[in-house]
Amino acid sequence: QVQLVESGGGLVQAGGSLRLSCAASGRIFSAYRMAWFRQAPGKEREFVATISGSGGTTYYADSVKGRFTISRNNAKNTVYLQMNSLKPEDTAVYYCAAGSASITTGQGMGPERYDYWGQGTQVTVSS
Repeated sequence: QVQLVESGGGLVQAGGSLRLSCAASGRIFSAYRMAWFRQAPGKEREFVATISGSGGTTYYADSVKGRFTISRNNAKNTVYLQMNSLKPEDTAVYYCAAGSASITTGQGMGPERYDYWGQGTQVTVSS
């Protein structure tokens, strides 16, 4: 069992930055592929970024590529999402998710691949 707790959300002006954190409980954090998803009001949950267990492979949605960076610190059981050049359309509840290390990068864009989810943290970008 893995428990995930996100933090770092808030209100920021367009062009600003935020760093989200997701702290995981449980053993062998490096055994899990981690990802960030987001969900805006009235919309489906959307893939944002994913990172392999070792941190060596990352992949981003086109909408955030070049602006967001996913990283992890396995010694601290934490995954991060650095968000720069934020836009109003980035406004959403952001969720971190953990899944098996066997998930490939391509498969990692599907929310159904992940077994554990955090409670979410709100990010609001004002124009």
